[in-house]
Amino acid sequence: MFSSSIVRGQWSTLMDISQLFYNLLFDYTLRTVALGSAILGIVSGALGSFAVLRKQSLLGDAISHAALPGIVLAFLLTRSREPVILMLGALIAGWLATLFMLNVIRTTRIKDDSALGLVLSVFFGFGLMLLTFTQRLPDATQAGLDKFLFGQAATLLQRDVVTMAIIGVLAIALLMTFWKEFKLITFDTEYAASLGYPVRFLDVLLTTLLVVAIVLGLQTVGVVLMSAMIVAPAAAARQWTDKLKNMVILGGLFGAMAGVSGTLISGSAEKIPTGPVIVLCMSAIVLFSMLFATNRGLVWNWFRNLQNRRQLRAQAVLGDLNTLAMQHPNEARGHSSAVLRAMSTNPEGVSLALSQLKEQGLAQELGKDAWALTQAGLDEAGKTEEKEA
Repeated sequence: MFSSSIVRGQWSTLMDISQLFYNLLFDYTLRTVALGSAILGIVSGALGSFAVLRKQSLLGDAISHAALPGIVLAFLLTRSREPVILMLGALIAGWLATLFMLNVIRTTRIKDDSALGLVLSVFFGFGLMLLTFTQRLPDATQAGLDKFLFGQAATLLQRDVVTMAIIGVLAIALLMTFWKEFKLITFDTEYAASLGYPVRFLDVLLTTLLVVAIVLGLQTVGVVLMSAMIVAPAAAARQWTDKLKNMVILGGLFGAMAGVSGTLISGSAEKIPTGPVIVLCMSAIVLFSMLFATNRGLVWNWFRNLQNRRQLRAQAVLGDLNTLAMQHPNEARGHSSAVLRAMSTNPEGVSLALSQLKEQGLAQELGKDAWALTQAGLDEAGKTEEKEA
């Protein structure tokens, strides 16, 4: 009876998962939100890689907050809540904030982080003031503007996704067109200037593409959380690779995974906001990458360091056995582990090192607690001495 209840529970879970994926393909709202979130993840992950490598991770936070007054002003001027109009206002505001920040950095002694904080606080404060003023208007046309603070992915329509896709494709196309130039100014701006590249134009263009990526996500994730979609996919991708091309691809892939998985999770239960869930899914990907990435993951680094320590201990014991062998006419004479411990700086690791050398065929146990190098071990020790010499 107990096993049958487990089988029924597993079958019910499988049915729920299959129904969820069925809805992903055939339910209009879920499919639309998932596609929009995936597009957002790809664009923000790819462009965010450059922001992270240029140590401008806070730029996404500043621009996303700076877009709020543009959204409200676009509504006040047009009295329309059409997403295209509001996004255009956000794009203009974000771009102006970016130019203001770059000019402050170039023409004053204010550092990058201070300029970012200045832009964020001034523009966001102005946006909140305008939003408060708008909420007090006598008509109801302003309803829903506050949703841009935390996003409202459920309001995405098919035409919104098509617009996001077109803008996203254009942004990625520009990224690929200026790939060599963007790569150069990311890693060595002074060298790019010495070669005659228009560094300032390229800097503004790359930042403008980043503004576009941020504006695309305001309706889905919101002003407050959009910075996570710029930084987190790139940060996760950085743990897996040292190549820019691979990092950009992985950043887009991780962003899309977070967008789709967040949509599925929020769609599986009622009253769970999609934007925050997408950010939480992205945070889980970052945490997994930080722990288990083969390039920089903490767990893999721990295993690598452990393996390196074992290899160093084995090399030390190999050298000690070779030293003892050279002191006797019979190189195959066995030596006790007690002697090796006395010679070693790490006596506790001698037994493990001997076992490791035996597995590698470099040492052999001639009798009870009598160790000697094999011919392969003698050859390896000779090669080590030649390298050190």
